[in-house]
Amino acid sequence: MRIGQFTDTFLPVVDGVGRVALAYSETLCKMGHQVTVVTPMYDTGYRGGYPFEIVDFVGMSLPGMKQYKTGEAPLDAHYRQRMRMIPLDIAHAHSPFTAGSEALRLAVMRKIPLVATFHSKYYDDFLKTTKSEAIAKAGVKFVVDYYERCDEVWAVGDATAQVLHEYGYEGDIVVMPNGVTLRTASQDAVTEVERRWGLGKEPMILFVGQMNWKKNILTVLEACAKLKQDNKKFQLVLAGQGPDLKEIEKKIYELNLGDRAHLAGHITDTRILDGLYSRATVFAFPSLYDNAPMVVREAAVMGTPSVMVRGSSAAEIVTHGDNGYLCENDAEDLKDVLTGILNDPESARKVGERTRETIPVPWDTIMETVIERYTRLIALGREGKLNKKFLRVI
Repeated sequence: MRIGQFTDTFLPVVDGVGRVALAYSETLCKMGHQVTVVTPMYDTGYRGGYPFEIVDFVGMSLPGMKQYKTGEAPLDAHYRQRMRMIPLDIAHAHSPFTAGSEALRLAVMRKIPLVATFHSKYYDDFLKTTKSEAIAKAGVKFVVDYYERCDEVWAVGDATAQVLHEYGYEGDIVVMPNGVTLRTASQDAVTEVERRWGLGKEPMILFVGQMNWKKNILTVLEACAKLKQDNKKFQLVLAGQGPDLKEIEKKIYELNLGDRAHLAGHITDTRILDGLYSRATVFAFPSLYDNAPMVVREAAVMGTPSVMVRGSSAAEIVTHGDNGYLCENDAEDLKDVLTGILNDPESARKVGERTRETIPVPWDTIMETVIERYTRLIALGREGKLNKKFLRVI
């Protein structure tokens, strides 16, 4: 099977969608399929050794989000020339924007099926960027219009599918959960993590993700400030990059957490990231924005339980006290939950074991279902039964 993966973020990976696109590409190749990744051009340096082909088009940084790129693939002559030589049986878009529009264009032109996965709460992004509800609503209308033109729409969880329906999409949605790569962390990596951030043997609270207030990082900081006031021993590590990094650093010192909180930056070394997950006592991720966060699954692989906000999309895989923890969306309740974890490390360890048993699903298992869906759509396309997207072309 010749598969196109279309994504606005890829290498170097800066978010969960990029991780998902990379995992799809690597796992599908391992299973014997040919994968071509279409993405805006990033400064990736040497890219040898990957089993898939990357065909990128000229990319420009987005204002206020330098880690992200955008561009117009049809305007890049070199990109168009390369893509003409690459046959595709199916296109899979992981974004409705730059790369997604190109997936739609190629699907229409080549008369191949188009699958699109809904990953994110775009209304929140539009509102934060533009400060305008009218523009945010118009952006959501564009998103819904895009998914209505696809042959099949996927979402990474039931709650995520519900978000797309709330946006106004009325079609069927296939739930295709994210997987994870099963692995273990080396003791050397854990030791290096302890040395690099001066953790000693104190319990560690970890956050991994964009340094963006939309991730509810303020709640984590305020809860940790309350823990310090209660004389609890702990260290907090926040790993990632993002537009609010300087404000987050300022808030750390305003809350008198300078001796407890460590900003680790964007970590591209999987070995070190695994060491952080493995060393952590608990993964604090109270985000209301994320749908099916990869970071929670990566923590689970290392046997580290997460604490998330009760009722959030991210928390649908967690049962409180069994394979993770839930809190209300306020710093006081998060502090109380973290206190219980710090006071009873043996119980937290057992919850971590259940986390590792119940949450991670190998990408190989997910891809078996993915391939079945791809194969079905390709067959329907060859029978001329997939034509919705041909009626209206962007």
